[in-house]
Amino acid sequence: MFTFGELIVILVVVGIVAGIVSTAAGLASLVSYPVLLALGLPPVTANVTNTVGLVFTSFGAVPASRRELRGHGQELKTLIPLTLVGSIVGAILLFIIPAATFAKVVPFFILIAGILVLIPRHIHIKQPGEIVVTPKWMTALAWLGIFLVGAYTGYFGAAGGVLMLSILSFTSAAPFVVYNAQKNLALGLANIVSAVVYGLQTPIQWRYVLPLGIGFLIGGSLGPRIVRHLPARLLKIVIGIGALGLAASLFKSAYGL
Repeated sequence: MFTFGELIVILVVVGIVAGIVSTAAGLASLVSYPVLLALGLPPVTANVTNTVGLVFTSFGAVPASRRELRGHGQELKTLIPLTLVGSIVGAILLFIIPAATFAKVVPFFILIAGILVLIPRHIHIKQPGEIVVTPKWMTALAWLGIFLVGAYTGYFGAAGGVLMLSILSFTSAAPFVVYNAQKNLALGLANIVSAVVYGLQTPIQWRYVLPLGIGFLIGGSLGPRIVRHLPARLLKIVIGIGALGLAASLFKSAYGL
């Protein structure tokens, strides 16, 4: 067992690393969730603690991403409401559907997301004055995907950022650094909504949340700055490989492989 002081140091350090990974790659839970389990928290409690702690990430990431978010309000008007509604549904489902049921499906989602991130995208760059018409079925499919990622984030959350990045990589004509910032804002707000729902349903383990949140805040402010200076393709490869590794780990635990 760790002393209270040692526990704080561990959680702050884990939060910093997870905050950087979250805002740069969407894989915070690859770092923080296993550590919370290793510290003895039950799965649902660890999931709630991780999500509430992740709220602090957005307070660091959004101010650091103002440059990338500027001028993209129209896209955010669609992205944010769909994500928020989905997160409310997912957070409520966490206390209705047994975690073991969803645990068997989650690895497939993350596996698909990792593969999609690794696929090179070929986009048409819109020229000034050009009108680009997107088929209605593609728009509806994208909206459904964003809603489902919001629900997934509210329910479980592990690699929710990767799932969102995999959708935005095919639907957004913006550079990676821009839609990564949009992902950080949308999922940050989704985590806030989920945290409120969690707080109404179960006690929050604040002695874990607060030091973890301090680390998330620091790491969240560093992540967007790191992304600006790294090649987008390199980041996508790291994200994809990390997602595939997480999927393999979850397959092993869910199916006893």
